[in-house]
Amino acid sequence: MSAVPTQSPSPSSTTAPHRWQFIRVGGADQVIFRTGEDIARLGELDQKLWVALACPTRGIDFDARTLDLIDADGDGRVRPPEVVAACEWVCARLRNPDVLLQGSDVLALDDLDAGNADGARLIEEARRLLQIQGKPDSATLTLADIADRGELLAAMRFNGDGVITPETAEDDAVRATVAEIIRTHGSVPDRHKATPGVDRPRIEAFFAEVQAARDWHAKADANDKALMPLGEPTLAAADATRKVQAKLDDYFARCRVAAFDAQAVAALNPSPEAYDALGANRLDLSADPIADLPLAPVTPRCVLPLHGNRINPAWTGDIAAFAERAVTPLLGARDELAETEWLSIKQQLAPLQALMAKRPDNAAAALSLAQLDAFLQTREPLLALLHDDEAAETHNNLLVDLEKLIRLQRDLVVLLNNFVSFKAFYRREGAIFQAGTLYLDGRSCELTVQVQDTAKHAVLAGLAKTCLAYCDCTRQGQKMSIVAAFTAGDIDFLFVGRNGVFYDRQGRDWDATITKLIENPTSVAQAFFAPYKKFVRVIEEQVAKRAAASEAAGQGTLTSFATKLTTADQAAAAGAAKTPAAAPRTAGRVDVGTVAAIGVALGSISAVLVAIFGKFVDLGQWIPVALIGIVAAISGPSMLIAWLKLRQRSLGPILDASGWAINGRMKVNVRLGGMLSQTAHVPPGARRVARDPYRERHGAAGVAAAAVLALALVVLAWRMDWLDHRLPTALQHSPTAAATVPPAPSS
Repeated sequence: MSAVPTQSPSPSSTTAPHRWQFIRVGGADQVIFRTGEDIARLGELDQKLWVALACPTRGIDFDARTLDLIDADGDGRVRPPEVVAACEWVCARLRNPDVLLQGSDVLALDDLDAGNADGARLIEEARRLLQIQGKPDSATLTLADIADRGELLAAMRFNGDGVITPETAEDDAVRATVAEIIRTHGSVPDRHKATPGVDRPRIEAFFAEVQAARDWHAKADANDKALMPLGEPTLAAADATRKVQAKLDDYFARCRVAAFDAQAVAALNPSPEAYDALGANRLDLSADPIADLPLAPVTPRCVLPLHGNRINPAWTGDIAAFAERAVTPLLGARDELAETEWLSIKQQLAPLQALMAKRPDNAAAALSLAQLDAFLQTREPLLALLHDDEAAETHNNLLVDLEKLIRLQRDLVVLLNNFVSFKAFYRREGAIFQAGTLYLDGRSCELTVQVQDTAKHAVLAGLAKTCLAYCDCTRQGQKMSIVAAFTAGDIDFLFVGRNGVFYDRQGRDWDATITKLIENPTSVAQAFFAPYKKFVRVIEEQVAKRAAASEAAGQGTLTSFATKLTTADQAAAAGAAKTPAAAPRTAGRVDVGTVAAIGVALGSISAVLVAIFGKFVDLGQWIPVALIGIVAAISGPSMLIAWLKLRQRSLGPILDASGWAINGRMKVNVRLGGMLSQTAHVPPGARRVARDPYRERHGAAGVAAAAVLALALVVLAWRMDWLDHRLPTALQHSPTAAATVPPAPSS
């Protein structure tokens, strides 16, 4: 188990704790970076107050190269220790870390701390780079000056990668050695040009083999007649003899047996069956079946022909080399070799053969003494080139540090405002996790996040209590998946398959299609009307189903009736023969009991409705309260659920599902949601120049509804005595007290 990181205060913090400033936003205290000292002492800030604890290096709108330089362990994720280390690293090399708040990619050399060893080296390297680029008097270094250092290094003879190419070597002898090392030990590509070259391990291995071969040659003294009877050519004679020695011993052993008993000749030579097996296949003179045959026909004479067609075709070349390099120099020219002569050759070459058994087994062993000495003479120059190239790596490392410094000067404060705090998001400056803006259903949704796996993302993101629409975006053959949060407006017309347009952070437009929808309320007002909308949708669905069923039944009846009409003559003839005619039934007759039952039902329903309406009217001045109660009973639960979900609406689960580690809840309240999802509005100052010719017009149903509503209001006003002062006494609901109370008796 890894240990919990401890806060290690800087020396200054031991005497004066740093005073931070916070702002309360999104339901969490978030630190404000006011000065460079806030950045330099970030390690002292309790990590429980950080908004995020990890973020991925890809899939966000942030310079990937900068994140790679911060990601020290290269695991594709940035965590607090790496952010703190980056802050301390860059602040240690600047005279005043306040320049980090400017976010500039132009580094002034005067801003580097010359009193610091690392800062002084960076100043020296920056001036060296400006000198190479032809700007020795410049006092600033830009990211563009150093971003293409690959081309700069490629133009230099030594680029610091520790690889020597033939082009690096200017001497022909050294260039030949490099080519030989590539041939025998392989190559490694140069860092910038990818040209094949050699590195230190290959160079050292090559020269070790050459030195071993040279030491062996030193033991083979050409002046030692016992060891080298032919001088230097004795080596070639020994090599040629070694290749055929086993085969020659086998041949003369067979001949000795044949001389012992002539009856063994046939058995010692290949049988006819062996030649039959060879003839059945495609012949190859260098193949093993032929090479395994004796060198020549076995006879009791014990003599080997050195020339002619009587030699095994697979060994013709080796025997010819043996005759040329060993037999002729040692015994003189001849066409045949007797066994005694063969034993003499072995005896003369025996000392050298014993030495050759200790010969190094490497590619250099096949080289001549002159070649070995030539290669050894290039060892020091080649190693000097390698040393010079490796020394240039120091400049490479300093160039990387300069690039890191400039990138952190430009990007570090942006990362802090999107990692340690979410200032960029809550100030709507464009957070690094926001992928762009989605336009769909008359709204623009700014809270969009890039998604790698929709199904996996939706499992966790659903806990955000936010209406989320997952979209597949396509553009010129490219594909990308995003999730957009709808935090304002209604969701009645959001459904899978609906299309929109997505604009990424670079302003490129993508076709967007909803593939998955997670429904959640967007406001309390939207939840107020939700039950009524659901009720209307249910009625519409039921009416549609009943209409479809009635239409199907009608179509079936018409089809049956048409069938009967077309086959009436056949059905009549068959019916007359089989069954008597039935009594005709009077069309349209309705059963009296049915009519009575329907009337009773309608009367009961009417009585109930009248009674309810009467009780409602009797409420008098409490009628508004009753109406509010009815509405509250219908919309109250939906509004309460919406209010609870809106209080729980959070950005955290959406980002956690995308690979972040969010430390706080990061609330998205109604006000912020209204800014993140903006609905369409006519711009200020605009006016409509014409009325909509296709607007809805109220028909008879609308007029009837308005009349019923007006009548209800009149009855309510009469019931509440609001019209008594305008009506005659006979029509008043409560006659005036003056008309009903008897006059007082006179005194």
